Amino acid sequence: MRRLWRENSLSIVVLSFFLIFLLGQTLTGFQENNDELREHGDAPLTLTAYLGSGHYLEAVFENWESEFLQMGFYVLLTVFLRQKGSAESKRVSGKEEVDEDPRKHRKDPKAPGPVRRGGFLLKVYEHSLTLAFLVLFLLSFLGHAVAGLSLDNQERVHHGEAPRTLGQFMGGSKFWFESFQNWQSEFLAVAAIVILSIYLRQRGSPESKPVAAPHHETGTG
Repeated sequence: MRRLWRENSLSIVVLSFFLIFLLGQTLTGFQENNDELREHGDAPLTLTAYLGSGHYLEAVFENWESEFLQMGFYVLLTVFLRQKGSAESKRVSGKEEVDEDPRKHRKDPKAPGPVRRGGFLLKVYEHSLTLAFLVLFLLSFLGHAVAGLSLDNQERVHHGEAPRTLGQFMGGSKFWFESFQNWQSEFLAVAAIVILSIYLRQRGSPESKPVAAPHHETGTG
């Protein structure tokens, strides 16, 4: 257990926070949704039914999509773009270890399987982090759209209006308002860490430059 904690403590703590906050969102959303149902004269949902409702799933997927979009673009943009002095950027000029062609390590027995096999598998693997975030974004984006349509049609029924199709919902301002309000905040957070890490420090964090490093020094090493 000590070794498990020592080698995986960051993932364990971050995922624990995720589950705690997701539980908080679930319970408070459950209460809020049932309050709204009672106001409309409808029977409240059980917790199990609420977990499959548009109210819950739209909120979850709406936030997940923005996170995966942010991380996917951030990983991709840091391949090509630079910010002088930032701990989040590669050096302004020159090559770094992450730029090295993995094909040079094909005979390394410790290299990951795709590196040793080469070919199409390696081509996918060397871009797999960005691709994974893209897939997760698209799945969350679709989940947001489908769950949002369900919630929107439920509200339209309460107001005596005809339900809409998925295409009509995604072509409306409500869906894109919900998306843009999350997307802009994610890229603001990225800009903040890129710029603030030029001037500010956190001793011991790999997301920061060494405390004594000059402001113009780029990267963490």
